Amino acid sequence: MQAYFLAGNPVILIITGAIVALLLQTEFVVCGFPTILTLERGFAVNHVVELSELKDRDSVRHPRILQQQQASVGSVVDFPVQGTYDPFRVGLYFTRVQLGSPPKEYFVQIDTGSDVLWVSCASCEGCPRSSGLQIPIQFYDPSSSSTASLIRCSDQRCSLGSQSLDSSCSKSNDQCIYTFQYGDGSGTSGFYVSDQIQLDTIVGDSTSSNASASVVFGCSLSQTGDLTKSDRAVDGIFGFGQQGLSVIAQLSSQGVAPDAFSHCLVGNGAGGGILVLGQIIEPSMVYTPLIPSQPHYNLNLLSISVNGQTLSIDPSMFGTSGSRGGTIIDSGTTLAYLAEEAYDPFVDAITLSVSQSVRPLVSKDSQCYLVASSTPDIFPTVSLNFAGGASMILRPQDYLLQQNSVGGAALWCIGFQKIRGQGITILGDLVLKDKIVVYDLGGQRIGWANYDCTSSVNVSTSSSGGRSEYVAGQFNDSTSLQDTRYSLILTVFVAFVLQLSVIVAFS
Repeated sequence: MQAYFLAGNPVILIITGAIVALLLQTEFVVCGFPTILTLERGFAVNHVVELSELKDRDSVRHPRILQQQQASVGSVVDFPVQGTYDPFRVGLYFTRVQLGSPPKEYFVQIDTGSDVLWVSCASCEGCPRSSGLQIPIQFYDPSSSSTASLIRCSDQRCSLGSQSLDSSCSKSNDQCIYTFQYGDGSGTSGFYVSDQIQLDTIVGDSTSSNASASVVFGCSLSQTGDLTKSDRAVDGIFGFGQQGLSVIAQLSSQGVAPDAFSHCLVGNGAGGGILVLGQIIEPSMVYTPLIPSQPHYNLNLLSISVNGQTLSIDPSMFGTSGSRGGTIIDSGTTLAYLAEEAYDPFVDAITLSVSQSVRPLVSKDSQCYLVASSTPDIFPTVSLNFAGGASMILRPQDYLLQQNSVGGAALWCIGFQKIRGQGITILGDLVLKDKIVVYDLGGQRIGWANYDCTSSVNVSTSSSGGRSEYVAGQFNDSTSLQDTRYSLILTVFVAFVLQLSVIVAFS
């Protein structure tokens, strides 16, 4: 059945109040009251208008609204995601960036535990030349980009890097250089360069690649440790930290993108997910404050509950002070790690809750269980309880890993590992997958919600303290880098009414 609207006679609005700002296309008219406004009809009297015709008229207007909004606020920026948390397959999530003029594509690991974006340089020593991830390995060459420039010692941006103690100045050639060491023992060193990054911004129902910005990133000259291995080799690492040289901070300071980003990492199948600059909006989101003045995304973990029972762990074991590293969110870590004082109570509680249904055993220093079922449903729910009343609910598959079966029984092992002597807890991809995770840097908080990351999401370009602009994103069934898309619909709410009453009269 088709829907029709009958265009009637003129509509007269009689508005009373102190002051009302009426938005007429792009102009504001401020009037005294009472005021009578006559609304002219767009169709002739008694003209029958099909719903489809009205929708067509609206669809012409919506892109203009979007363009006007995009000119005044930072855009939502889309980074396609590939990879999986599964340590027996890929063990990392990575995305694609386009750098230089003309732009070239580089595949880089998504890492919230570091700050700087870097890619392998043309003269890199020890850098892998091929990848078991079936992606092409590229090498960045500043001399082949018309927009590249070296960062000199006198450049103010060099001092931003030195604040994190990873960067310094080479006085012999007047270059800003860096050396990064990662938690797994790998490392890289090189120099900083400024060049264009191409951004896939989301407008209307598609992505466009016509946005760009100048950013500082690293050009790697040498690599060590796991970075030299070709089985999981990528072109570099994309640090999503909050220090001054992070791409997030640079784009935000330029007004190109919001001071917030979000990810939703698919935990099953082929993996993939969503990564945007902006806040994913979800009604079930909970937030906890970031601990200020920390080099990482540190949160205040208060307690751990298993099957609703809080474990007897001193909360100070999770603290960020003195010799204790605190609790950190880190997408560059595959598994999850508990401070040694918390690990044994955690494992003991899991074992006790399933002792009647499983056979516990230790395999390769991990606590494992032989289970008749191939699904971990008999295991308890775990709750990580943070400051501000925010709890992160972990299903069994969020803390367990399935390994090879033994004698027809499924072998499930606890994916949390023990960290000795460092007083640190790290929540990696094992825990972060299948969740929306929002890093609201403007509001200095992190939020999350369990979610099907192959579903659509809503995204806002503003931080918690700024202007709100809401868009709805649609994630395609395909998780490949080439096919990840969003369709966005912008809804703008304008309401400024004081003592307003409206009488609608049809004559």
